[in-house]
Amino acid sequence: MDFLKDFYKYMRVNKKYWLLPIVVTMMLLGGLILVSSQSVVAPFIYTLF
Repeated sequence: MDFLKDFYKYMRVNKKYWLLPIVVTMMLLGGLILVSSQSVVAPFIYTLF
């Protein structure tokens, strides 16, 4: 959780709010990769793309 606090402070102090959508998108894609690596869920992920 310290990373999230530091990241928020960095964005607030340096006015880098444009980084938030990029980081959230990367985290969602990473989560999607982790979920799709399980063989049970993989066929459902393939139908999305």
